[in-house]
Amino acid sequence: MSPSAAAPVPEHRPAPASVPAPVLPTLDEVLAGARVVRLPLRTRFRGVTEREALLVEGPRGWTEFSPFVEYGPDEAAAWLAATLDFGWGAEPPVRADHVEVNATLPAVAAEDVPAVLSRYRGCRTVKVKVAEPGGSLADDVARVAAARRWVGDDGAVRVDANAAWTVDAALAAAAALAPYDLQYLEQPCATVPELAELRRRLDGRVLVAADESVRRAEDPLAVARAGAADLLVVKAQPLGGVTAALRIVEAAGLPVVVSSAIDTSVGLSMGAHLAAAAPGVAYACGLGTAALLAADVTAEPLAPVGGSIEVRRIDVDPDLLRRHAVDDGRRSWWLERVRSAWDAAVERSAADAAGGHSPE
Repeated sequence: MSPSAAAPVPEHRPAPASVPAPVLPTLDEVLAGARVVRLPLRTRFRGVTEREALLVEGPRGWTEFSPFVEYGPDEAAAWLAATLDFGWGAEPPVRADHVEVNATLPAVAAEDVPAVLSRYRGCRTVKVKVAEPGGSLADDVARVAAARRWVGDDGAVRVDANAAWTVDAALAAAAALAPYDLQYLEQPCATVPELAELRRRLDGRVLVAADESVRRAEDPLAVARAGAADLLVVKAQPLGGVTAALRIVEAAGLPVVVSSAIDTSVGLSMGAHLAAAAPGVAYACGLGTAALLAADVTAEPLAPVGGSIEVRRIDVDPDLLRRHAVDDGRRSWWLERVRSAWDAAVERSAADAAGGHSPE
């Protein structure tokens, strides 16, 4: 497909009416079973040194609710719908038992790159964070160069700007990073029109991927309709769960990469199930981030081995839940987040299961 061509977006096809709605828990049942943990990171990642998450066990197994702490109730409702979908919804029809994953490199100094990437066993693709506040393009170039040296000529390197660049800044960065043979630029600019303009001006020299323009958009298909991206980065929790995300992937008609939001291994399991069920997964997925955690909620973390992770449910370790539990005040704060997002999340979960939720 040419860089300027809009992707064909098929009509949304609801699931058959015979698909039963899930038997969802009550709010009280979720709150009573909720466990909230705080896990330290090995390396500072986008200003974060710890990751908090709420875990609860449903009939399908353990599931996760972990919207970033700055997200309000409306945005958190999609993450809670994902929690209900993975714990109480139908199992997705997975196509594989392993998913190839990339290494995720925070905005560290170039000399620290080998130590960070050595935790990603067997990974042949590196996603490099760039355009961090306080950093420079020279810092980004040095970090990308170090990542390319680590992965070698036969590996892949992609960069993620988290919407920080203008179109002109993205073009300048693409030129500066061209010697390192980038696989794609992830969310280089903030808006769909900017992404479309950048993609047109790059004229195929580098692919453009959309992340925030999918997971934080009122219309996650707008970027595909506008021909503003070559591929989409999709995340299970922000899109309302595996069921909802699969419908978006099908409707977008573009290649996809499934990624995470620094989840525990439980959340990574949700992403792995999405990646193993989704059509069009054409690149290594961003689901190797258990390597960034200094602790987890399971004795068998879903960490990369041989460049991939298993598609499996997670057996949560009660001792680890106790060891990393937050205090009572912080637990109450998380339970209030569930309460504030509950009604919208239940409505969305039931509609998704019945095939009635449209991403449009």
